[in-house]
Amino acid sequence: MNGTTGASRKPTIRDVAAAAGVSHGTVSRVINGGHWVSPEAREAVDRAIRETGYTANHAARSLATGRANSLAFLLTEPQHLLFADPTFALLLRGATEALAQRSMTLVLMIADTAAERANVERYVRAGHVDGVLLISSHESNPLLASLIAAGVPTVCTGVPLGDRAHVPTVSVDEQESARVMTRHLLAQGHRRIAVITGPNDTPGGRYRLEGFRAEMGELFDPDLVEQDVYSSDAGAAAMGRLLERAPDIEAVFAASDVMAVGAIAAIRRSGRTVPDDIAVAGFDDSGLAATHDPPLTTMRQPWGEISAAMVDMVLQVIAGGDPQPLVLPTTLVRRETA
Repeated sequence: MNGTTGASRKPTIRDVAAAAGVSHGTVSRVINGGHWVSPEAREAVDRAIRETGYTANHAARSLATGRANSLAFLLTEPQHLLFADPTFALLLRGATEALAQRSMTLVLMIADTAAERANVERYVRAGHVDGVLLISSHESNPLLASLIAAGVPTVCTGVPLGDRAHVPTVSVDEQESARVMTRHLLAQGHRRIAVITGPNDTPGGRYRLEGFRAEMGELFDPDLVEQDVYSSDAGAAAMGRLLERAPDIEAVFAASDVMAVGAIAAIRRSGRTVPDDIAVAGFDDSGLAATHDPPLTTMRQPWGEISAAMVDMVLQVIAGGDPQPLVLPTTLVRRETA
């Protein structure tokens, strides 16, 4: 008697192909990232995988292809910001979901210190991941240049600063987005408008300030500028300094929602109200903006599209492609603070 029955036999790629009505080569391409497969074929294969209960042998596939079947989600920020700034969680969730659709895994890595950078470099160069989603980049951080020099497929959020070799990017137009928000504040009749922005060695920090300055024109006052890390505490401290220097501030544009929330706390501690005494605008629409009291006026970044595009782009690079930079639109979301 044969010990392998139809009920106990493990489903194979050929079983999936038969159920989907496609070739086993098409099934293999779907499982390995979905390149050169039509949406209809991918949907049929995904449905057949669910119906047959097929599970890929990732270890065997890795040996056969020389690939790890995983990507690194690399954050070059202090560890606490992963939990303090909801934008990172949104990107992490989006990337995880995009990879789950391809039966791939995501490895979370943090590289803020020299020791952490060295550890990441060893891990990535050893081939434990097939590519890197670089979620934040600092001009002073040498890790991006090291990844590029090592030939590691890498895609960045935002356009890296400095003299970089070609690296694919998914970004929003930082300058124009800042100009849109600044125009909104000016249209409300505000003239003494301050800005709290991120570090100058990050694309968001530098370009959002440039956009604000360009839109303000002759009204721009360098004494109404603060730059710090993207955190609520930093936003509160920056707002406190601004109020000491210029108690006649009418509005403030904070270049992240978490900074804006900190700024509102500082304004309230000073005995003022938002928006009656000082209007406040943020940037990101990370979820924090909608739930804050009062709900925060902000620039919405398309987080789901950013994550999905980064995953698609790095898989193109892994497959030998040369994707072009992608710039996605932002949206002004008017709520109650400005």
